[in-house]
Amino acid sequence: MDMKPNLKVGDDEGPMEKRVPVARHELASLEDADLVNRYLHGERFAFQELVGRYQDRLLNFIYRTINDRDRAEDLVQETFVRVYRHLHRFDSTKKFSTWIYTIASNLAKNELRNRSRNPLILFQAIKKNWEADHRPLEFEDSTYSPDELFRKRYLREKVELAVAELPEHHRVVFVLRELEGKAYDEISEITGVTLGTVKSRLNRARNRFAQIIAPMLD
Repeated sequence: MDMKPNLKVGDDEGPMEKRVPVARHELASLEDADLVNRYLHGERFAFQELVGRYQDRLLNFIYRTINDRDRAEDLVQETFVRVYRHLHRFDSTKKFSTWIYTIASNLAKNELRNRSRNPLILFQAIKKNWEADHRPLEFEDSTYSPDELFRKRYLREKVELAVAELPEHHRVVFVLRELEGKAYDEISEITGVTLGTVKSRLNRARNRFAQIIAPMLD
């Protein structure tokens, strides 16, 4: 994904504070909020650093939510377009990761809603997954033996299949917690529901996930 934003802050936002430019390789050591600030003050590579940090993570999250890798790639692109357009509105007192995941989550949920209104799109997505000869893999290591790699790939495939069968509102919290490792309060902020609702949905999602995956692993 080649993002080359050139965001400009309007004159009504007041004079910009002068900052000493940071070498591109040094941007990796900065916090997300610092990168946002740097970009808004003219350091274009700061946004590319943010893209590099979140591109793969968001792709995994959206793919697990909608179960369509090609469409997930489109939605990741759309996520960064929206971030780029509204970066000047980012509240620096909040976590950038929560903000960007909220945008990605909303796009994924809209995709699922639109898909449910169009049975042909849903069928095509399912059919494409039937014919796929591989699935995205994570946590692989070249030191694993062939048997270990096969077992991990097999398990990953079953997990993806089981997650895809969860209802939308359960799937989102399950992916955020169990596969993305997000904290409960961050999930609450991303999804826009109360902490109690997050825990309730997650509990139901875990129970349903266990029921779905158990026969797959027999």
